[in-house]
Amino acid sequence: MNLFTDIRSLVLDSLSALQGTGDLPGDLSFDNVAVEPPRDAAHGDMATNAAMVLAKPAKLKPRDIADKLAALLVADPRIASAEVAGPGFLNLRLETGLWGSVVLAALNEGRAYGRSQLGAGIKVNVEYVSANPTGPLHVGHTRGAVFGDALASLLDYAGYDVTREYYINDGGAQVDVLARSVYLRYLEQFGREVAFENGTYPGDYLIEVGAALKEKVGEAYVDQPEETWLDEVRLFATDAMMALIREDLATLGVEMDVFFSEKSLYGTGKIEAAIDSLRAKGLIYRGTLEPPKGKLPEDWEPREQTLFKSTEHGDDVDRPIMKSDGAWTYFAPDIAYHYDKVERGFDQLIDVFGADHGGYVKRMKAAVSALSDGRVPVDIKLCQLVKLFKNGEPFKMSKRAGTFITLRDVVEQVGPDVTRFVMLTRKNDAPLDFDFDKVLEQSKDNPVFYVQYAHARVCSAIRRATEAGIACDDAVLAAADLSEMTHESELNVARKLAEWPRLVEIAARTNEPHRIAFYLYELASDLHALYNRGNEETQLRFVQEGNPALSQAKLALARSVAVVISAGLAILGVNPAEEMR
Repeated sequence: MNLFTDIRSLVLDSLSALQGTGDLPGDLSFDNVAVEPPRDAAHGDMATNAAMVLAKPAKLKPRDIADKLAALLVADPRIASAEVAGPGFLNLRLETGLWGSVVLAALNEGRAYGRSQLGAGIKVNVEYVSANPTGPLHVGHTRGAVFGDALASLLDYAGYDVTREYYINDGGAQVDVLARSVYLRYLEQFGREVAFENGTYPGDYLIEVGAALKEKVGEAYVDQPEETWLDEVRLFATDAMMALIREDLATLGVEMDVFFSEKSLYGTGKIEAAIDSLRAKGLIYRGTLEPPKGKLPEDWEPREQTLFKSTEHGDDVDRPIMKSDGAWTYFAPDIAYHYDKVERGFDQLIDVFGADHGGYVKRMKAAVSALSDGRVPVDIKLCQLVKLFKNGEPFKMSKRAGTFITLRDVVEQVGPDVTRFVMLTRKNDAPLDFDFDKVLEQSKDNPVFYVQYAHARVCSAIRRATEAGIACDDAVLAAADLSEMTHESELNVARKLAEWPRLVEIAARTNEPHRIAFYLYELASDLHALYNRGNEETQLRFVQEGNPALSQAKLALARSVAVVISAGLAILGVNPAEEMR
């Protein structure tokens, strides 16, 4: 059940009726007609912009359209009133009984309430995390992992066919540095003094890898030249790091469907095939780029390069794909990787990048547009930085990692549920402050506690009712008589429940899972307000002593909130709390 969709259908049918009577032109598009909650709840239950968006193409005054539309809408038994406001907005009040049907729909449908067929089975690839396999995941990766995983779950909930994918950057120079770092730890196993120089990684996490390498090869690589061991150690180290990364993701409850190796693109003709595809479209050429804008680097000199004509697909400048020595630039395998995704038949691509990849967005969009002839859209989401605090001070770096705070540092401090929810309390492109003390507070200011407490409160009320001999299973509550649900505090909760299916679709269309977290906080707030009001007005309490039928009606509303909170938290990858400790 989606009450907003139902009322929008009523509005569209009424507009069509106005076309039939000649009050509106017959060639109007209703695509931009919306039905949504009013900005001010005092104005009504829903509002439509129909008259405002149709006035110009219809060459009519908005109020004239709104007046005629209002007259048709109030004839429907679901509409209690339709009032024209301002220049032509139409505010609607619904019959009170409709809100009870929302509660019963949530109880009857369970977690399926709010599920959508918006995606219609469209195949979407969501690539996220994709950290270099050179060490454990850090706090920046944590935010990207949570965002990407919640987005994938949201799209699945909205009817898309979703593939979660991790791109292993194991084809560049950084894995050679990793191999050299592991070799140093290997030498330490034989009592050698080593120095981590030339960018090698000093983190303690490589000590175990060095020991494992010794166990595998013994003294075979000691005092041997690099060319004899580099390839083997690189593969050994990359496998070890990916095992570590998988463990890190598991602590956060993140599971990937596909791990795609960048290295698999090299020597297989896949990069060449992608570039040839662009060349066949006249998008690869030899040319010289203009110097960078601003201060000219001292070592810059114009030189002819092999370029991708990305400006034909929305980029600011054309991009090099081959170095002067004939080697591919780092952009070339990324083109090939996205070409592979297009060839795998995905209808949409979503890439979740760190904040430092902002300059990469236009060129990657241009590449996908060119490779798919504009058929496959790609949405690139940038996750801004996370600042960690404890006791009011910046959180110190991890000794294990050497240079950064790890995902496990965060999860060990507060647990996966808190970590995931808090990472979604800001939009992905906004900076996030993560205070270890505040996220564990039991207060309204802590959103994860506030939402879980609302779910726990409902569970507590159900337990109390059960102990009092009142039947409280969902089937019984779904048959409750809600005709007496008329108090404004109760109706506010039901109105918020009615927004859930609409909110899911908006969040899925915009690829914004943080909207789920925001909604859950608002729903929890309405539930807490109702509960607290019951401290003074006994008729609002969930359990009414001596009146099982009325108790079941009250509990039906409360239980429907728990159903939606549970569904929303599942999208975020957070467990609902049965009780608070």
